[in-house]
Amino acid sequence: MAEGHVFNSISLGGRGGTNIGQIKVHSGGIVWKKQGGGKAVEVDRSNISEIFWTKVPRSNQLGVRSKDGLYYKFIGFRDQEVASLTNFFRSSCGITPEEKQLSITGHNWGEVDFNGNMLAFLVGSKQAFEISLADVSQTQMQGKNDVLLEFHVDDTTGANEKDSLMEISFHIPNSNTQFVGDENRPSAQVFYDKIMSMADVDAEEAVVTFDGIAILTPRGRYSVELHLSFLRLQGQANDFKIQYSSVVRLFCLPKSNQPHTFVVITLDPPIRKGQTLYPHIVMQFETDCVFEGDLKISEELLNTKYKDKLEPSYKGLIHDVFTNVLRALASAKVTRPGKFRSCQDGYAVKSSLKAEDGVLYPLEKSFFFLPKPPTLILHEEIDYVEFQRHVAGGSNMHYFDLLIRLKTEQEHLFRNIQRNEYHNLFDFISSKGLKIMNLGDGHGQSTEGGVSAVLRSGDDDAVDPHLERIRNAAVDESDEEDEDFVADKDDGGSPTDDSEEEGSDASDTGDEKERPAKKEKKDITLPKPSGKKKSKDEEEDGTKKRKQKKKKDPNAPKRAMSGFMFFSQAERENTKKENPGISFLEIGKALGEKWRNMSAESSDTAEEKEPYEAKARADKKRYKDEIGGYKSTQTANAASAVESD
Repeated sequence: MAEGHVFNSISLGGRGGTNIGQIKVHSGGIVWKKQGGGKAVEVDRSNISEIFWTKVPRSNQLGVRSKDGLYYKFIGFRDQEVASLTNFFRSSCGITPEEKQLSITGHNWGEVDFNGNMLAFLVGSKQAFEISLADVSQTQMQGKNDVLLEFHVDDTTGANEKDSLMEISFHIPNSNTQFVGDENRPSAQVFYDKIMSMADVDAEEAVVTFDGIAILTPRGRYSVELHLSFLRLQGQANDFKIQYSSVVRLFCLPKSNQPHTFVVITLDPPIRKGQTLYPHIVMQFETDCVFEGDLKISEELLNTKYKDKLEPSYKGLIHDVFTNVLRALASAKVTRPGKFRSCQDGYAVKSSLKAEDGVLYPLEKSFFFLPKPPTLILHEEIDYVEFQRHVAGGSNMHYFDLLIRLKTEQEHLFRNIQRNEYHNLFDFISSKGLKIMNLGDGHGQSTEGGVSAVLRSGDDDAVDPHLERIRNAAVDESDEEDEDFVADKDDGGSPTDDSEEEGSDASDTGDEKERPAKKEKKDITLPKPSGKKKSKDEEEDGTKKRKQKKKKDPNAPKRAMSGFMFFSQAERENTKKENPGISFLEIGKALGEKWRNMSAESSDTAEEKEPYEAKARADKKRYKDEIGGYKSTQTANAASAVESD
């Protein structure tokens, strides 16, 4: 207990919803880490002012208020854990947690209590609900007695939530004794002014604005405003407001011999556009463009909070000015290219990922592929890397592929890297202590050999050990299926149906090649069916030919996926993380059980299942449209073939 407690499946409450993670409570404070990685929340013991316990549905909530005015809510503690943690806080931190009672009467008439930037609504002496005024985006008077609060939407928080709080209205009569007004300034106006002084509303003027910035993800041209507490992306069709607390890191990555420079803002949680989440905002600035302007910020703030961080005015390259101002306002770190230099593109190597062309930046602590899909891979997440022979263009070695396998078993294959980049990449990866797999000996040893030796030799005609290994493996396997294979004519079935029909094993077709030896089977005499006429082939050799496997057309459209298949794709990695060491078969069983539970007859589970069913319906429509065009093409090709004959 002296070292602290660790609890899993603890949610951090925030704007719009919650995120699940792990919390560690120790003598130095509290650390919460999001499940799957991301930005951690740390509260030092010296910064804790108050601790509260609140009984919430099915669990307990730990509320922590810091001395700088922030309030954190950790949800998911069991009843037996409350007592042990209370004693731990009392003995290690010298703080005795208080117990907050919730009002469950359902009354909507009471008082408000302001504590820091939190507004609590009290019914009697018990709390009915509380909201963070930092989440308020707009405040307006409605009539003389009502005040409407609007909350941030389409922001970096609550991006994965189906429901979030949009607005709330308070009625303050003139007889209110808590906010005393007069004829010229009613009680509601007093309440409104109080909210305006504490809320994160849009009234503040932008510190600096950059117009017409090209953003690659989410794609569009935006006007970028940097405010004191948030940045705003204003486009013709979309408007994003992003709190600086969601900014994890900045990347400023020039492209050598290119007229543009990437500036990437990494977010956690991501912003959302429709159903797509964007954890990285990829901006593209003209490298030689010069920005000159003054910052709209008070002299007092410049001399106090932003002393030695910001200047009253700037003149310089636009990407440098943007990065420096945003770094100061968001208190974020900036990553720039390190020691790696390539032969073709300066700080990065040209490659492709998922059929998208781009550049791969080998950075000091990560790899970053840009522009689409923006993929950040930390060195600490990597299990090993492989240099692979690129065989698409033939037997020469003008290109090679780089496979990066993560500890989570996820793989990223960067293809079409030019051969002369090998030396720089190999030296860089080796200097970082990353494990390099040797494809030559097939034993997975981290030594320079195999494909690496071929790349280093510079001989286009050298033997590729990776290809040799594949060829040898193919020779060892039986070629019986290939000898027997004959494409069947179209029998009117589905062109994408590659399932084997019953009794479709390989059989003799008159080929005189010697077959691999098979296990002898005992002769079993079966009664001959009466009234059934043998075919000609059966009369000649006494055996019945088996049906041959139909060749799958590579041009045929992909079959539609079911809702369960979409669900499995989305939840497979989470299931692996929740159950370390689980087998492939057990993963399927676990996913099936989750899907069946979601199929229960209740509104909540139906809502959980609906997104996957919607994807399945859309995919079914896609397949129906594509299969119609495919069949028409097949019919036309067959007709033209008959005419030519």
